Amino acid sequence: MSAMALAPEVPTLVLVPSDRAPACARRFLAEQFRAMRLADDFVGRLVVTELVTNSCKHVGFGHIVVRIVVPDDVKDSVCVEVWDEGAGLPVVRPEDRDATGGRGLPLIIGLAQEWGVRPLYETGKVVWARCAV
Repeated sequence: MSAMALAPEVPTLVLVPSDRAPACARRFLAEQFRAMRLADDFVGRLVVTELVTNSCKHVGFGHIVVRIVVPDDVKDSVCVEVWDEGAGLPVVRPEDRDATGGRGLPLIIGLAQEWGVRPLYETGKVVWARCAV
């Protein structure tokens, strides 16, 4: 008889784009950090807020899926993933001090250990950021 190991469940939240979505994502992240006994969720809350806000603002349709992943290979970080159905990829724009937006991705770049985008085979993408804990 062979033993089978199952992958652990990854905490997941499914949202619809709305003004309330970023706050729901922040609460979800804070709950997951508490469940994992991680005290400092400040960077994670900023990152998830920005990524969900971008999905709402730039995609605005379909579902937004938020996942909090603890990588097997790195014990001192958590990966925040935000999936959406939009085809457009995030763009880091040059600094414009007069602009009313466009500061979120530079903020993530400054706070996260690393970040990236993974296109999905069906439609959409996953934008992720690895945050130190």
